[in-house]
Amino acid sequence: MRALIVSAPLLGHLLPLVPLAAALRDAGHDVLIATGGAALDADTRGVGVRDVAPGLRFERIALGVLVRHPLLFRAEMAGKAGTGAVSRMFATVNDRFADPVVELARDWRPDVVVHEPLSPAAAVAAAVTGTPAVHVENALFDGPAVAAAVVERMGATLRRHGLTALPEPALTVTVRPPSLGGSAALRPMRPGAPATDGAPDWLLRPADRPRILVSRSTVQGPAGGDPMPSVVAAAGDVDAEVVLVRPAPRTQRRPLPANVRTVGWVPLPAVLPHATAVVHHGGAGSVLAACAAGIPQLATPGPGDRRYNAELVASAGAGLAVPAPRIDAAALTRLVTEQGLAERARAVRAEIDAMPPPEALVDELAGLPRS
Repeated sequence: MRALIVSAPLLGHLLPLVPLAAALRDAGHDVLIATGGAALDADTRGVGVRDVAPGLRFERIALGVLVRHPLLFRAEMAGKAGTGAVSRMFATVNDRFADPVVELARDWRPDVVVHEPLSPAAAVAAAVTGTPAVHVENALFDGPAVAAAVVERMGATLRRHGLTALPEPALTVTVRPPSLGGSAALRPMRPGAPATDGAPDWLLRPADRPRILVSRSTVQGPAGGDPMPSVVAAAGDVDAEVVLVRPAPRTQRRPLPANVRTVGWVPLPAVLPHATAVVHHGGAGSVLAACAAGIPQLATPGPGDRRYNAELVASAGAGLAVPAPRIDAAALTRLVTEQGLAERARAVRAEIDAMPPPEALVDELAGLPRS
């Protein structure tokens, strides 16, 4: 079987698809990833990648959309725009993706096309070539709803390829556990997969006292919502080892309290199980990694879906939602001492452990009929 995996041009969009891509490859199938932009820097575990949008810079597309819609810009930065901004940004991205992905599907002739919610250009290619499409959620927001909002703005793209609408996917997969909105109507798949490459030994074993990992977004600029400056300011009053993962240069140059350490890039799924808690920017990948590790998390509400993600974690009782400037010693202490948070985090981990791994989907995908 040949499987074409298509992702939007952002690192956090492709990485959740890599475990399934690797599982298909390890089962003996031919797998090719199609993406562009920042996603080209992803570790794909040896799966081949095709750049279908050379020179694409998502930041320019996003800024162009937001500048034309200043009220939407304000709402998006507050995390309150719903699908209004994201649908406009990614309709533009997918118009750029559609022609090369359709051409790739015609030339490479995949037996299945797998894509995430914000790459419906893949569904266009699947429809044009009569190939079954598999929609795999990669975040906590309702994936089918997000995809539908993008497709609604892709009328010209569809017409260019002789389509008036897209057929329903042959299979829709969710990585959300029930406590975080996972639907029983969708096929579950356990999110992520542990990896140890790049993790120092000391982060792969428990510390002598509580350990708080602190991570930040891979997206540069004010939208990143970096919690590290506030954590550093409060850390000296917290009885814990605080580890800053990939801190910004300005943070790293500051004098750090004695209980604060720094480390470069590390695979979060590998090191989180050996931590007591994690503080992060509210990205879906970080939320799910913390849930899979079964540790409490402090997520900062921010642009896009990050407010939704942080508030979802808090409503599930598995962590706290605290804006980055308001992180203080009391919040950090609560994160590592409150038993209710730890118990709920472990309960969500049990839900994730009960979800089938990516390997369980391989035969199902291989058996999907072509039209």
